[in-house]
Amino acid sequence: MLGNLLVFAVGLSWIVNAVTIGPTGRLVINNKRIAPDGFLRPSTLAGDTFPGPVIVGKKGDRFSINVTNHLTDPSMYRATTVHWHGVFQNGTNWADGGAMVSQCPIVQNSSFLYDFQVFDQAGTFWYHSHYSVQYCDGLRGAFIVYDPQDPYKHLYDVDDESTIITLADWYHLVAVQHPAQPVTTLINGLGRTSAMDVNNTSTPLAVVNVTKGKRYRFRIIGLSCDSPYNFTIHHHNFTIIETDGEYTTPLDVDSLWVYAGQRYSVIMNADQPINNYWIRADPLSTRQKAGFDSGRNSAILRYAGAPTEEPTTHAISKHPLNEVDLHNRNQKKPPGEPRLGGADIVIPIRQRYHDNNQTFDINNVTFRPPTVPVLLQILNGAFDIDHLMPKGSIYKLKANSSVELQIYGLSRGGPHPYHLHGHAFYVVKEPYSNMFNWVNPVYRDTINTGLDSNLTVIRFFTDNSGPWFLHWYVLISQRCMNVLQLRV
Repeated sequence: MLGNLLVFAVGLSWIVNAVTIGPTGRLVINNKRIAPDGFLRPSTLAGDTFPGPVIVGKKGDRFSINVTNHLTDPSMYRATTVHWHGVFQNGTNWADGGAMVSQCPIVQNSSFLYDFQVFDQAGTFWYHSHYSVQYCDGLRGAFIVYDPQDPYKHLYDVDDESTIITLADWYHLVAVQHPAQPVTTLINGLGRTSAMDVNNTSTPLAVVNVTKGKRYRFRIIGLSCDSPYNFTIHHHNFTIIETDGEYTTPLDVDSLWVYAGQRYSVIMNADQPINNYWIRADPLSTRQKAGFDSGRNSAILRYAGAPTEEPTTHAISKHPLNEVDLHNRNQKKPPGEPRLGGADIVIPIRQRYHDNNQTFDINNVTFRPPTVPVLLQILNGAFDIDHLMPKGSIYKLKANSSVELQIYGLSRGGPHPYHLHGHAFYVVKEPYSNMFNWVNPVYRDTINTGLDSNLTVIRFFTDNSGPWFLHWYVLISQRCMNVLQLRV
């Protein structure tokens, strides 16, 4: 039987006119020159748009997305894959999209049919290239699975493509060339830049339209390659009901940090005076230029009847999200015994950066991608850990076991968000807290792991066979090939 494998890798309002496809459709990947912040540059896009078309379906649907590679620009990567971030791919590991882990890249003028079922999943997901750093050139988009039995449906009135809010960093050089710091925040595909190569600082901002008296489920998606964002809507509180495709107990906040790959559903009541209000996505200042001069890092919340003008609002967050206050809705307990080290399998993860050759490693091993995908190696009979490539980056995990990962933070390029393919996990210890939650921790698939002095502890159960990535969502880590693989 195929064992579970876990792979560590260190590493105008668009939404008003959003194109949707799914659960069956064709996704064409091609090159196009776009200027979402006023600077014209080549890009790699799904469906000719940034972000790409919204892929939609409902809980239990079978998705059949034919991805066709029409890439031609020699300045960028011309092979591709697509990863469906947060979808477990139970029984369809081959459709997970991890280049050289679950599949070979899709070469030019070829197609690959991703055919998978979501079974019992619903919520906010996204898709992106999983071929090196290609998605930083634009191949990213929202993937929404609606739940006909949503337990919170009575709390909101509107939940459709108009309530998706994507947060993305943007660069003025192609991904194979640019440094690790982005120059623009794009909210729903539009923004204003801090770069000196753009003279026009009044490029259009995204507008999210609401009607006074209605309640909205906003699906906030971190499409970043690198930057985390502190998200606020001036003069409005909101209630968190979902993290990364998993329901939470309702939690009222007025701001939250969204790290690359993370998703939140929040309910906002449009109960303020008819006006325009700033939507802010302020980046971590060590990763991108923070602040709101000239409308940077911003979009507009516009009430029906408000004038077509930019807001003049000001606000200070008084109730920011403290992640230890997030809890899974069903009071589910993490697998294993309620103590540190109380799982069947315990793996410490220590990260380092080497200045001399600009590489990262995990547990003293720097990842080099194999020449044959890990899944194909297994299907060809390489079951022993010593026979799987890349050497030193694959750990064997026993099926139907509890696993505890003790992730030590890293300040270099940090804090680093980690994403686990094929599973969600219980966050029993957040990086900035000394508390352990063995009763009802939040259940999600992407977590910030903090800095040098921090420890994050997560638990999951090995009930989904296949080779699965666990990796940073930080651009520099992907370029420097910091990857670890675990085999279950």
